Amino acid sequence: MSQAEESIDYESDADTVAGVLRGDVFVSLDELMARARRAATGLRTLGVESGGSVALLLRNDHEFFEAAFAASALSAATVPINWHGSAEEVAYVVSDSKAAVVVAHADLLHHVRHALPTSVTILGVTTPASIAERFEIEASLTTLPSDVTEWSTWREGFEEIHDANVGDPLSMIYTSGTTGFPKGVLRLPGTNDGSQAIDYMTEVTKLFGAWPGMRTIIAGPMYHSAPYAYALVAARAYGGFLVLEDRFDPEEFLALIERHRITSMYMVPTMFVRLLRLPPEVRSRYDLSSLRHISHTAAPCPPDVKRAMIEWLGPIVDEFYGSTEVGFITGCTSEEWLAHPGTVGRPLPSSDVRVIDENGPVPVGESGEVFVRAHANMDFTYFGKSEARAEVERDGLITCGDIGFLDEDGFLYLCDRARDMIISGGVNIYPIEIEACLLKLRGIADCAVFGIPDDEYGESIAAAVKLDEGATLSADEIRAHVRSHLAGFKVPKVVTFHESLPREDSGKMFKRKLRQPYWENAGRSI
Repeated sequence: MSQAEESIDYESDADTVAGVLRGDVFVSLDELMARARRAATGLRTLGVESGGSVALLLRNDHEFFEAAFAASALSAATVPINWHGSAEEVAYVVSDSKAAVVVAHADLLHHVRHALPTSVTILGVTTPASIAERFEIEASLTTLPSDVTEWSTWREGFEEIHDANVGDPLSMIYTSGTTGFPKGVLRLPGTNDGSQAIDYMTEVTKLFGAWPGMRTIIAGPMYHSAPYAYALVAARAYGGFLVLEDRFDPEEFLALIERHRITSMYMVPTMFVRLLRLPPEVRSRYDLSSLRHISHTAAPCPPDVKRAMIEWLGPIVDEFYGSTEVGFITGCTSEEWLAHPGTVGRPLPSSDVRVIDENGPVPVGESGEVFVRAHANMDFTYFGKSEARAEVERDGLITCGDIGFLDEDGFLYLCDRARDMIISGGVNIYPIEIEACLLKLRGIADCAVFGIPDDEYGESIAAAVKLDEGATLSADEIRAHVRSHLAGFKVPKVVTFHESLPREDSGKMFKRKLRQPYWENAGRSI
């Protein structure tokens, strides 16, 4: 069962005990797999089968691994849900994914249970004290309602499954992508070029910093595709030692690296910014010499931030570009980035990157929309929305909605977005959803939502609003309205009022005119 973290020998990677530590509770990989096999037997009795799905409304905790691996044993997809979402948003994903079971932490369940489909089975997890403390959760919300089945008690009522193997979890991550409501990204087995897969995965593994016995911290929420993949691959494929951080705290993060002799990590630029804001005397207080590798993606990293991280920690900061839909497309080492400042890398083996405008491919150095494909990676569709998949494809390649260019050495640079998506702290936010919400508020005649520079999060949300004649609304009233209908991270940070907005008679809004004053002195355009 559980093993005290203090008994783990850190002298070498080979001595690392594979498993997951959260707070002061360590569960070995062997025990996690045994729990998953028992849970798989239980999920089968609830109707979960090959091609089905299990939704996870969980913070970073052991049960996340247990449920994900249990679903994989049945060839069912795991659907991690962004727990910042409103009850309606969570219910939408559960319903759209056709999940048969929802596994949820108690505090999260209290807020969404009333909206969940009555057809799903709910299995609850008591919210751990350390998580409750970190997120300032009321004690009454950490325990489960009396009529909800508790996960661990339920799981222990079954024998381990014998006619299936626990493999790498199959995920269906929901993303707003570039259009409309969240869509489940579903992989299509057998659609990749297997002859190129070895070279592709070798390069991805190297840039990911994954090797047997790796020790890492999972600081980002595992409902995101990259932390999800990093955590579950590190746990199973590489027998790694994982520390789950309840919520990212920069100084605590450094202390964890020193204490557990962390070797590799996945991070996002927002974490870089927060670490670099620590006073030099605080940063120098911790021994970070065990670190061998950091990989990052999810959002553009300001060049001065990237350079500062390399100067601080050495040339161990590697970068990817890609998306939930297409996987990893480009990559670059610290050395390559220093030689090509601002790049997001060059294509990985078997990956195509083309820059196209309305007339076709553009010359080297000229900007256009970026279209990509990793042929060694399985293709995808949007679950139940094949028409949305077609909207982002051109000549067999997929766009993530970015504008960029390739240099003479084949390195890709991003300089703008073709569509309106905002990326704040690595989270995709689609403005049309917020605009629709704003227009429901009596007194708002027109509005436009767009991203503006934010030193910490990369981008934050701004809303330009035109009021009806005679209407009186404050910025706080507008924010409160959005907060009552959508997740907190979708609430505009900046609200400005305008007598008119730059909209054509055809209906097209010139958001670039609204964005430009915020970005003209930012030193970047995304």
